[in-house]
Amino acid sequence: MALISPRKLRYDLYSYSYEEESNNTPLVISVLASLIERTLARNERIAKNCRVISHKLSKTRVFDSDEAPDLTIQSYLERIFRYTRAGPSVYVVAYVYIDRFCQFYPEFRIGPRNVHRLLITTIMVASKFVEDMNYRNSYFARVGGITREEMNKLEFEFIFMMKFKLHVNVSVYESYCCHLEREVSIGGGYQIERTLRCAQEIKATNNHTQETRYINNDHIARLLL
Repeated sequence: MALISPRKLRYDLYSYSYEEESNNTPLVISVLASLIERTLARNERIAKNCRVISHKLSKTRVFDSDEAPDLTIQSYLERIFRYTRAGPSVYVVAYVYIDRFCQFYPEFRIGPRNVHRLLITTIMVASKFVEDMNYRNSYFARVGGITREEMNKLEFEFIFMMKFKLHVNVSVYESYCCHLEREVSIGGGYQIERTLRCAQEIKATNNHTQETRYINNDHIARLLL
């Protein structure tokens, strides 16, 4: 597994292969998951000191689920990719939508109960904006773990709450790509790179140990990757 660097991320964003047989998860998914996880942690800290919820947030509560899904952001994004094959540009545009949404509703806080529905909605809408061919809402609903009626309602409410400002021009797209690249260079990207480096070191150690056993015992070692 290669380390995530700004150069690799940029190459992935602009040169990703859409071949059906390709199972490579876009690097942007790990970066976006890291960003959202940090946002969740920050908002949880804020929530401890601000327990009163303003009535102005009533419209955004459409994304609230009865309870927080038992699925990490990384796993949820990987699941969406696995079943929709949405390319990296879709996740970048979804990130733009989430940022715009938070600007329209500054008191809105991304939390464990609303983040999954917000993600499946923004990714589905972004897919319709970016991709030439798309799955039906009912399919996205199954992928996201909600009903078709809920998916339709979330899309409808989101578009109106966004005031139909869904267009993302090239300069805006570029600016958000650059922001994601900076996240890899500093802050969040460091955490991703450090985690992947540790995984590589563990794998290298395991491989070396098994190779040593092969030499000592004079038999073929089976490497578990």
